[in-house]
Parts: sequence; C-alpha cells; structure tokens
Amino acid sequence: MLAKTFRRVEDHTPPWINRAIRRQTERNIERYRRAGPMAITRRLEELEGEWDIERVLETNASSLVLLGLGFGSCVNKRWLLLPTVVAGFLLQHALQGWCPPIGLLRRLGVRTAAEIGYEAAALRALRGDFDYLGGEEGDVCGEPLEDDDASLCCEPR
Repeated sequence: MLAKTFRRVEDHTPPWINRAIRRQTERNIERYRRAGPMAITRRLEELEGEWDIERVLETNASSLVLLGLGFGSCVNKRWLLLPTVVAGFLLQHALQGWCPPIGLLRRLGVRTAAEIGYEAAALRALRGDFDYLGGEEGDVCGEPLEDDDASLCCEPR
C-alpha cells in the first residue's frame, strides 16, 4: 500500500519517538517564547537551515551510491551491491514512507519538514507575525501547544 505523502514518516515512526520529537519542539517553542522576539528571529533563521529527514536521507543515500559505484569500479565488483541496496531503500521510502535508515535518523531527532514548519509557525505566531488574523495566544491551527495528542502540522480536519 502506498503511503500518504504528508505524514508518511510520522506514521511509520514509533509513537514514543514522535512524542520525544514533539516534546523537544514544544520545549524549543517555550524557551524562545521566554527569550523574546530577537531570539525568536535568530531561531527562525536557524530553522531555515535545518535539514529535514528527506534531505538527510537523500544526501546519505546518494553519497553511499557514489561510494559503492566508485569502489565497485576500482576496488571490487562486490561493492556494486551497496548502490543496489541503497536504491531499494529509497524506493521503499518513496512508496511506503519508511526504510531502515529512517528509524535511526528519527531516533537521532531528525525532523520532517512539517515538524520544522510547525515550530517556525508557532514562533512566528509568538512573535506576532499573524496578529492581523486574530485568534488566541498560544493557539496554533486551533490546537493548544501543550496538547500531547495534537498533530504537529496544520492538517485539514
């Protein structure tokens, strides 16, 4: 079965890892809320440069493919197995939203683009970027930040 694009990584990540990433994101939001607008602006600049899980996976995969092809042509043909396995993992990830490296990367705290975007949107809201829209303080996409079951992204209901 093909995974839905938007939440495929989170859907294939153990709940305890998703919760840990969510808690860290919420701690970040709270820390920068206390630090003020200048710190929020600096954090938003950091978030612009944060690599999401897709970018990390693609960069590592392409590096391993090139390594395997280089060693396969110069050292030993058995190295050609490496790019074959990596290509299989990438195909599995594209179709299912999961492959073996995803579990390790998520345990290391690598976030999805949606999770990074959630933190950025919350910080922008705290900084007042969306004040012209109305709403209540601490309310992002209609869900309180402290709600452990709340989705990290603004999905249509």
